[in-house]
Amino acid sequence: MNANRADASSRDGSRAIAHVAWHSLLWLVVGNSIGVMLAVLLLAPALNRWLGEWTYGRWMIVHMNLALYGWASLPMLAFLFKVYGADRGPAAAWCRPVLWAWSASLAVASLTWLSGESSGKLFLDWSGYARIAFPLAMLALWLLLAASFVRTRKGADHAAWFARGAKLLGLAILLAVPLAIYVASGPNGYPPVNPDTGGPTGASQLESSLFVVAILLMLPFGLTRRKSVRPWAVGASWVVLAAEAVLCIALGRADVSHHRPAQFLGLGSLLIWLPLTPAYYAAFEWRANTRRWRNAFLWWWAALLVSGWILFLPGVLDHFKFTDGLVGHSFTAMAGFLSALLIFVMVQLLGDDGWIFTRTWSFHAWNWSVLAYVVIMMVAGWLEGSEPAFTISLGAARNVLYILRLATGVIMLAASLEWLVDASVLLREREPVPARAAQEKTA
Repeated sequence: MNANRADASSRDGSRAIAHVAWHSLLWLVVGNSIGVMLAVLLLAPALNRWLGEWTYGRWMIVHMNLALYGWASLPMLAFLFKVYGADRGPAAAWCRPVLWAWSASLAVASLTWLSGESSGKLFLDWSGYARIAFPLAMLALWLLLAASFVRTRKGADHAAWFARGAKLLGLAILLAVPLAIYVASGPNGYPPVNPDTGGPTGASQLESSLFVVAILLMLPFGLTRRKSVRPWAVGASWVVLAAEAVLCIALGRADVSHHRPAQFLGLGSLLIWLPLTPAYYAAFEWRANTRRWRNAFLWWWAALLVSGWILFLPGVLDHFKFTDGLVGHSFTAMAGFLSALLIFVMVQLLGDDGWIFTRTWSFHAWNWSVLAYVVIMMVAGWLEGSEPAFTISLGAARNVLYILRLATGVIMLAASLEWLVDASVLLREREPVPARAAQEKTA
């Protein structure tokens, strides 16, 4: 009886995570398809006439938001399902409705953005029905996690109590997110263009980067366990994070120039994570099939740290500011580092089902095309910094670079399509057979 229940719980968990992977990849494919269309429009602007009111500017909003709230956010639902036990037992049946509510809210939002409704705030474009639908989807997720938390038994040891306290704190933070998004998207908050801020400083960049570092340090505790031998890297990483937090506070939040040494040297302190992050992740036990994507996200993390600091240096930032070069840097963060990290997390959660992400062709196609895209945008950004009209004028050099960018987008779309097809196959394999479900119910 217990063995049957354990097997049923395992199947419920694998189905829930597989559904998350499918929804995530669906929005990745949709977002990539829109990206390819946008790349075509940059080469042939006259095609905008065929789109009516749904022109480049409106599709760009959809593309960016689906990348963040679709592809980049949904894998974190799989992580939360696992941490709070929502992928097991009776709660597992509610994972699919929550995922469909999330995807439905994104569909509604896409229609509102294409219709011209937007708050005008980057990544906070929620307006009209979408401003209500998306927070409600997040609230549905919270209710599922809270119900799963209540169902778990209280442990007797200190470690169990600490884990429950951390989960309770997580629930408190997650409950505030829907309200924060609703308020921040409204017209009564800060304006889309805030004249009181002068742009990013070394201190603000360090602050946001340390939040990413903190997430990277916490992530393994919800995915696996530490090795029996405790390497120095675990404790050292948390000490360094605390020290850099103090440095960030000392730098202040004033609107200061990036030419000041304290600003770019303070930001340069992040380079210590080049050796620390791989050492930290080596201190935990990971499934063998995660190695490829684990190495990929660590390499992209290193590229992001180095390129981010170099681009902030005096003279360099002055040349690349407001150019395609910063588009390339953003792509390093989203399509390179974050995408590799998300896939690594999903492979770890999927276990043997992680094969949908580990095919050789799609792995190399994605990562090499992202690298090519970044290089192309850096070249375009450098030329644009020397000649501001470079991307506006349809010259030969500009067109060649943009054609190459379109080619990389097509390759990334093909890779994501292969993942989506494989995820669909996995879902069919993981769907319960009615006869078997009846047997389990009888048992």
